[in-house]
Amino acid sequence: MTQPPSDPPKTPIRVFLLDDHEVVRRGLSDLLGAEDDIEVVGEAATGEQALVRGPALRPDVAVLDVRLPDSDGITVCRELRSHMPDLACLMLTSFDDEDALLDAIMAGAAGYVLKQIKGSDLVTAVRTVAAGQSLLDPATTARLMRSLRGPDEPEPPAADPRLTGLSDRERAILALIGDGLTNRQIGKQLYLSEKTVKNQISRLLAKLGVERRIQAAVIAAQVPPRPDASG
Repeated sequence: MTQPPSDPPKTPIRVFLLDDHEVVRRGLSDLLGAEDDIEVVGEAATGEQALVRGPALRPDVAVLDVRLPDSDGITVCRELRSHMPDLACLMLTSFDDEDALLDAIMAGAAGYVLKQIKGSDLVTAVRTVAAGQSLLDPATTARLMRSLRGPDEPEPPAADPRLTGLSDRERAILALIGDGLTNRQIGKQLYLSEKTVKNQISRLLAKLGVERRIQAAVIAAQVPPRPDASG
């Protein structure tokens, strides 16, 4: 009797670790390596080591400590992604730092989590960013957006040149992204289908020169677009 063909085994998620503490790296390696769908392919203790070893190992996900003795994980994220645009960087830090979160977002990091995270949640975070999704602490992100919009700024920021080429509808979509609305919610606001919103957001991100909608949300928070939602 012929056996039905089985699904081919999924390729494990290849993970690279950067942390200056050996104990932390060993703990992360043991935690992640115990999962059937994750393989730790390499590690580094310094930014310099990571920039040499990372591109050679071609990981899917890099778990990067934000604070390093010779550099910082955000700079490493930016440099690694310049060589490997598909790399998902998950920033790991002991400090709830809004400036570092903003820098990580604009460097293209896919996730930003605190080291106090539970082991099971970190495993989930690795899988989430490997699947192409963003994972940023909601409370920290919301606080960051409030601070960017806050009234304490001594003077308004200069107009971002990336906004000049946007249509009124694109500015309206950008504003709604900044408010945290989903594609479906944006579609209801603007009387558009969810598919149309998705396509327009893809074009909007390309115009802004960013890859993730959270990066667009940061731009929206810093320079509020014109509130024209009807287009």
